[in-house]
Amino acid sequence: MQFQQLVYFVAVAETRHFTRAAERVHVSQPSLSQQIRALERELGAELFSRARGNIALTDAGEALLPLARRILADADTARHEVQELARLRRGRVRLGATPSLCTGLLPDVLRAFHDLYPGIRLFVEEGGSHDLVRELARGALDLALVVLPLPTPSPALTTVRLLQEDLVVVSSAADPAPRRPVRIADLQGRPMVMFRHGYDLRELTVAACRAEGFEPSFTVEGGEMDAVLGFVRAGLGVAVVPSMVAARAGRDLRVTALAPPGLRRTIALAHRSDVAPPRAARELQRVLLRSTVGAEDRPVGG
Repeated sequence: MQFQQLVYFVAVAETRHFTRAAERVHVSQPSLSQQIRALERELGAELFSRARGNIALTDAGEALLPLARRILADADTARHEVQELARLRRGRVRLGATPSLCTGLLPDVLRAFHDLYPGIRLFVEEGGSHDLVRELARGALDLALVVLPLPTPSPALTTVRLLQEDLVVVSSAADPAPRRPVRIADLQGRPMVMFRHGYDLRELTVAACRAEGFEPSFTVEGGEMDAVLGFVRAGLGVAVVPSMVAARAGRDLRVTALAPPGLRRTIALAHRSDVAPPRAARELQRVLLRSTVGAEDRPVGG
């Protein structure tokens, strides 16, 4: 099995068209088809069904596709690792993070990293922890900032705990000031703005309310972080958000701490266990660890 054959196979699998696949990988269509047939002979199974001109993956092709993608991603990572120059004058880091961490934690961290290594390109992908874990596993990311516990723990991933972050209540500065600090029970009957399904913040908030014996009342639900903050600013309700996000929210939002024991979430940095992150990613990991030292001791609201 040749590396280039896997490149051709993935191109056909993604385009479902031999001619377009050949154009993508810059070879002639007959050459690509010949290499696909050679791969099929070596594997002893057809990878594509070609009935009436429609290209579809066979069961064998479906089984090979994720493995081929991972091999190509690992090879691409290795190429970038080898090509990095001394003192990290160039390179790249592919970092995944949940939307709330992109808003709260990452801006200062990426600024510090860029100041140290201006030649390193940063690629950031936003997503839920579940999606980021999947992208890590297939080699599409070098590192991911996730919220523990992971929805689907995997021994194939290594996680490094960074910090525990307090959650706080945000409300419109134009609304009457709430009792300080706010108890979870105080949220009963109060209009709330709620994140979409799949947000760890949604699960934490709803679980805390149910533990106090009530169902939260939503005026608006389904938004991402920026949308939720915008709805709160408009006076549509309160929301429970991470303290680092609230610190950047601006003066038009009032931030109120939760009464003890409060709500906290654990932030971790994850990477694949079987492959060491590239050098640039290891440097970003070092900056992240240094930036989060003492973060749990910072004040979170009045």
